[in-house]
Amino acid sequence: MSVQITLPRPEIQSPPSTFLSTPGNPIIITLNITNPNDTVVLTVEPSKTIVLQLHLARGFEPTSKKYHFTTDLSFKKPADYRWLLTPEMLNLGLGTWYLKVTPINYMDKENLTLRVMSFTSRCLFWNPGNQDWSDDGCKVGIRSQPGEMHCLCNHLTFFGSSYFVMPNTVDLSRTAEYFSTINENYVVVLLVSAFYALYLVTVAWAWWEDRKAIKKRNLTLLTDNNPCAQYRYLLAVYTGHRRGAGTSAKVVVTLSGSEGESDPHHLTDPEKPVFERGGVDMFLLTTPFSLGELQTVRLCHDNSGDCPAWYVVKVVVKNLQTTQRWHFLCNSWIGQGKGTGELQRTFTPAQKNEITSFSNIFHSKTTSGFKDQHIWISVLDPPHRSPFTRVQRVSCCMSLLLCTMAVNIMFWNLPVDPDSPVVFKFTSALVFTSQEIMIGVESALLMFPINILIITIFRSIKPRDPNSKESKDSLPKKSPCPQTPHSLPVQDTKMLVDVLSKNKKNNVPPLDGALTSGTDFNTALDLVEMFILQLQEKNPSEPHWIHASRYVCLSLLHLSKGLEKVGPEFFPSPAAYNYSANRVKQMVEYLDQVCTKQAPDRPPPPPSSKKKKDKSCSLPWWFVFIGWLMLVSISVISTFFTMLYGFKYGKESSIKWVLSMGLSLFQSIFILQPLKVLGLAIFFALILKRMDDEESDEVEKILLEQNCSWEQVKRGLYSGDKGP
Repeated sequence: MSVQITLPRPEIQSPPSTFLSTPGNPIIITLNITNPNDTVVLTVEPSKTIVLQLHLARGFEPTSKKYHFTTDLSFKKPADYRWLLTPEMLNLGLGTWYLKVTPINYMDKENLTLRVMSFTSRCLFWNPGNQDWSDDGCKVGIRSQPGEMHCLCNHLTFFGSSYFVMPNTVDLSRTAEYFSTINENYVVVLLVSAFYALYLVTVAWAWWEDRKAIKKRNLTLLTDNNPCAQYRYLLAVYTGHRRGAGTSAKVVVTLSGSEGESDPHHLTDPEKPVFERGGVDMFLLTTPFSLGELQTVRLCHDNSGDCPAWYVVKVVVKNLQTTQRWHFLCNSWIGQGKGTGELQRTFTPAQKNEITSFSNIFHSKTTSGFKDQHIWISVLDPPHRSPFTRVQRVSCCMSLLLCTMAVNIMFWNLPVDPDSPVVFKFTSALVFTSQEIMIGVESALLMFPINILIITIFRSIKPRDPNSKESKDSLPKKSPCPQTPHSLPVQDTKMLVDVLSKNKKNNVPPLDGALTSGTDFNTALDLVEMFILQLQEKNPSEPHWIHASRYVCLSLLHLSKGLEKVGPEFFPSPAAYNYSANRVKQMVEYLDQVCTKQAPDRPPPPPSSKKKKDKSCSLPWWFVFIGWLMLVSISVISTFFTMLYGFKYGKESSIKWVLSMGLSLFQSIFILQPLKVLGLAIFFALILKRMDDEESDEVEKILLEQNCSWEQVKRGLYSGDKGP
């Protein structure tokens, strides 16, 4: 692999020689070689586009049979009528060399004009070891011209001695002298002061918004969940960014799977607004058993409120027991006057090719990119559940701005190096020299690594302590552990039987009619006992029977508490009451033993499903102090050097620098950062074709904190409290 280097050189003024060749006859050209280490660049341009055959010999005129070197030249690009006579070819000796040029298949009767030009060139670099110029590993390239030298090297020694560009120097010993000129040159001071004032106002607003966002990011534990149901589904509902996309109506969701259907659940939260424009709301929905492979999700609302129409982008449902995930791509209006005008829509899970389609990934990555990766825009609308707060984002923007100012002023208005080689040349007006490229590289190395490190630290910090006040404020106020509402035991018993009968695996027939007497109550208990007898024949460690046995055990515990409160009034006699109460107690004792032998908290996922390793890297909570220390340090240092260089340049130069700095800042915020976001979105959509998990680690932490163990659930039901 070779490095191509283009260097300017004094243009050779000697005009090319012109020769006339009669049709079919060659011409002989004489060359005088004086240095065997030079490369002779020989150009032979015919007046018409034809093929030329060249023969080269030393000391005699070559023929078609006697020569030292030969080549054919034909026109494809301008350099094709060029021949390099390298030092390896010229080592036959110095002196007179003869070149024979023969037109091939030239049948025209007109004479052919040949313009011949030659010059010598050599690519050298400074070898610091030998303290001398050397051409080891470098050779002249075919694109060499009289005013420009093209070199091919297999190393970067040439760059290493001339590419590092020193910034404008400043004498730190004269710091006091520079700062004493503040009355004469206040331009940079005013600029920095204005940025700090804007920062203070913005950070106060960001702190207020962070406090309001704490409630909005809470995971909503649905109040109409069955208190004894412990099979959990996490619903993430995405509302669109279109105008009027949010809804004021009350939304109801129903999940349907291959093994059953959930009850309709109201997606509401009394402590925060839900389904706002551009929002992502997460709900914890529980069912007694697994619903199996999800087949549909049904959304409907009552069309109430001032803005009932709702534009839902998608719904993502995650089975928290198996970590399986279903994506329902909706992109639809629900409500009268918008879309189809329907108040109820049913959606099916998206196939893998739909999820990984370019449009879906590009839209998702672009939206999340501008809300999270674009550090400036993310201050206005960050992800709701990101641990990277608005205050931290504003402070990182301030640090990046000050660092950009310092680096920009250090390299501002550097003298142009006339000897700097041209690396890229698109047009005469668009030329990139090694000096300009190196300034860009050095600026990026000074500016971005430390700021990226600070941002990464803030993104990766774990919460300090789940028992701390701040963490308690961010956790849901409701608990998924069962509570003990005051309801009649007959109602609870009928609900238990109805739930068991809905799942075919339980093989429990439905209960006909209402429970009107103690006899009916015992008939219902017979159906529950039928389930327990089947449980003895099944494998109790299977996921379905784990959840089924726990649900029945919790329901019977709840029923037992209800019987104690109601007393024997519902039964024909105290003996009948005692009989029923003892039956319930025996069932509870048996199921308690079964559940205790099962998994302590959650059933394991099926053997076929492999749990993905957590690739996220979390840092201890105290790293927040390191992040703030680095942020403050880089901000203070950048402010100091910005003002120091400003005082050194003087007032007029500082004004010019401020104008160029404003243009650079505008370019970074509105051009470079959006291009970065779009580039990453296209990369994910075209190359990786992968949708990352969009729930943050914070949601998983909340679930772990709110996950009640089996013993906690039993204690809550026995004591009648509201759960931990």
